[in-house]
Amino acid sequence: MSRIHLHLVSDSTGETLEMVAKAALAQFDDAQVIRHFWPMVRSLQHLDRIVGELKANPGLVLFTLVNPDTRKHLEERCRTLGLPHVAALDTVTTALEDLLGQEAKGRPGRQHVLDDAYFARVDAIQFTIAHDDGIAWEEWEQADILLAGVSRSSKTPTSIYLANRGYKVANIPLVVESPPPPALFSLRRPLIVGLTTAPRRLIQIRRNRLLLLNEATETSYVDEEKVEKEVVFARRMFADNGWPVIDVTRRSIEETAAAVIRLYNEREAREIPPRVGPKPI
Repeated sequence: MSRIHLHLVSDSTGETLEMVAKAALAQFDDAQVIRHFWPMVRSLQHLDRIVGELKANPGLVLFTLVNPDTRKHLEERCRTLGLPHVAALDTVTTALEDLLGQEAKGRPGRQHVLDDAYFARVDAIQFTIAHDDGIAWEEWEQADILLAGVSRSSKTPTSIYLANRGYKVANIPLVVESPPPPALFSLRRPLIVGLTTAPRRLIQIRRNRLLLLNEATETSYVDEEKVEKEVVFARRMFADNGWPVIDVTRRSIEETAAAVIRLYNEREAREIPPRVGPKPI
């Protein structure tokens, strides 16, 4: 397969373009793509500086430029060079304009403005980092979501991903020999979600972790019988307390987070307070 060049041209951070490109490329097997990233392109002078790279490495130009002059200039240059070019958000923006009955503001990086939502997200990230791995359990009632599961069941990365979406998340590892604090079973505000995984997959992940840390790989941490007991212990706790459970065995972090958000939104829509009543093991 021949290699192709993909130019991502944005008048902001380019985060949106990167996500669009990643989602589209995921539909193709073994795609050999060389990405060229051009963020914060907000002037004709800046655009002219990258035209040489477009000419030297012809390929698809994917762009999000809201300034009409800059956008027109890029499109003209692409036509002159014979390069295919696509405005990534045009179809969606036009549809919204029709439905809302108003024109888009056309402000670069408007989704990144320092508004209340931005600061709420920063606060969520700080809270989540401060309440990782069972830390500061006295403040769990302030969380939106609490993730529980055995060691290496994707609790921390899922928590951080959710925090970047604006959710305050705490998480706790469930250890057979060390019961969780009683406060876990009397929480009212947070949605408590149990994360579980297949024992064999868990052992594989733990072995890789030990190898990265240059530690012995034959310990009780990866003992098959012990790991199975850990998973059963956690599952029984989830069932006894009526907590929803997500099996992360074949899920990516993004997929797990999406499932958690769906559960959270469903509970918010029902406006039913979470179940109260400790059933610790």
